[in-house]
Amino acid sequence: MSTTYTEDLFSVISDRSSVRHYDPKVTITKEELSEILSYSSKAPSAWNLQHWHFTVFLSKESKKKLLPIAYNQSQIVESSAVIAILGDLEADKNTDLVYDPLVDAGFMSAEIKETLAGQINRAYTDKGFARDAAFLNASLAAMQVMLTAKAKGFDSCSIGGFNKEQFMKEFSISTRYVPIMLITIGKAVKPAHQSNRLELDKVTTWL
Repeated sequence: MSTTYTEDLFSVISDRSSVRHYDPKVTITKEELSEILSYSSKAPSAWNLQHWHFTVFLSKESKKKLLPIAYNQSQIVESSAVIAILGDLEADKNTDLVYDPLVDAGFMSAEIKETLAGQINRAYTDKGFARDAAFLNASLAAMQVMLTAKAKGFDSCSIGGFNKEQFMKEFSISTRYVPIMLITIGKAVKPAHQSNRLELDKVTTWL
């Protein structure tokens, strides 16, 4: 009997764990990564501005350059690929790109677009808001990267520990973006470490 959509989703969520040891002989294609990123880009975002950018390290050479920046964590070079999740500090510049096709297709009126654009412009006068929005929304896409990778049969691990200033300099990252995390992707050669989750009543308040 085939599993249902819901059962598949719950299995992916339950089976995903942070894997730090990968089979270095396993490769992933650009096409497979593109599919993972395409699904990840369906993540929700404030005003649908899609506050993320993906920098993909697929070649052995690029991963070797990344290795010391990620404090020589072996998973960087053992993984099949590493995806850097960047948050867009200037996501307001996406307004026309996002809304003009909707207006042209008749799904949104020009008046509504202008109202939304006004909200966005006012919000983005606050640099603190822009930074918070970059982290929040790019993190939604990051989670979808890991879940989609698992659904495609790959393991993953998110990494927050890396030299962000060096990362920006080494790979000529525009100051429009802020590095959020690295995600390694590959096939596990060792099980993930056993982990524990707090009881629901420790992390939930019912009102």
